[in-house]
Amino acid sequence: MEVTVPSAFAPTVPNGPLSRVTEVVRRELDDVESRIIAQASSFDPAVEGYVSYAIGGRGKRLRPLVALLSGGAVGAITSQHVDLAVIVELIHVATLVHDDIVDEAEWRRAQPTLNARWGNSLSVLLGDWLFAHALNLSAGFEQVEVSRAIARAAREVCTGEIIQTQRRFDLHLGIDDYLRIIGMKTGSLFAVAGELGGVLSKADSATQNSLKVFGQKIGTAYQIYDDCIDIAGTERLTGKTLGSDLKKGKLTLPVLMLLGGRNGSDKEHLSQLILDARFEEIAQLLGSSQANGALSASIEAGQNLISEAQAEIENLPSNPYTGALVGLGDAFREMLEQFRS
Repeated sequence: MEVTVPSAFAPTVPNGPLSRVTEVVRRELDDVESRIIAQASSFDPAVEGYVSYAIGGRGKRLRPLVALLSGGAVGAITSQHVDLAVIVELIHVATLVHDDIVDEAEWRRAQPTLNARWGNSLSVLLGDWLFAHALNLSAGFEQVEVSRAIARAAREVCTGEIIQTQRRFDLHLGIDDYLRIIGMKTGSLFAVAGELGGVLSKADSATQNSLKVFGQKIGTAYQIYDDCIDIAGTERLTGKTLGSDLKKGKLTLPVLMLLGGRNGSDKEHLSQLILDARFEEIAQLLGSSQANGALSASIEAGQNLISEAQAEIENLPSNPYTGALVGLGDAFREMLEQFRS
């Protein structure tokens, strides 16, 4: 069977606030993109096209960006940093493949999801292959601690996804629970990208930890932004299925903030809307005067994490890469601000 791969091999060129940040490592990101595309050739030719479709979409490549900038902030960017960037992105793409199956999402990056196009069975296997291939690539690092850290991060991502699935439609989910979940499923890959960027540049342990914490916090903030998009964005602008989190019972920060500001019959009504997954009505409520600042409170939570992340790298050497890491936080801050009414 021949598989058509629409625009899969186009290079990633982030728009808006992120474009300013990526410019400092444009050449290295292009190298990452080429290497990601080349991974399809590691698969059997009979299904190579499916893999190309999965890994060739126009993603933001944020985790590779953190890996490269972290390496450049404390040393020279080498081929090993590019390898690291490829690995963390492959793990991320694998999680997206599995997420889309669980969420029954139909669109991702402005094209049909794998499961929408070829069904769940094939998509599960492709996601599994991407995980396995990424971990296999990580074994190529001479420093055993690098491959071990990547494996731990992959485990953290999967654990976060499992806990989130366990807590679907759980109206007792607290904000601390939510932050722990997204810190695992999203923050952990950003964290390992930052930490290992420093490791590969031979930074001292304190600097490695600062980059790790930066990645953890900036990644968690990005997930809050993504959760705001799911309920307050538009499919035309985002290129993916919206409302999938709520429809599948994943309670995100805006919804938890909205629920926390209710009591009595008002809370019972909102709880029933959540249990019935009535996305459109909750989205309308969140954008109305009855929301009691739930969306603004979510934005503030993301902004605070960004400020904490930037504070972690205040003592890094002053250079264009460190400036771009700070700029990444500023870009996320600007992206969050778009949701303010």
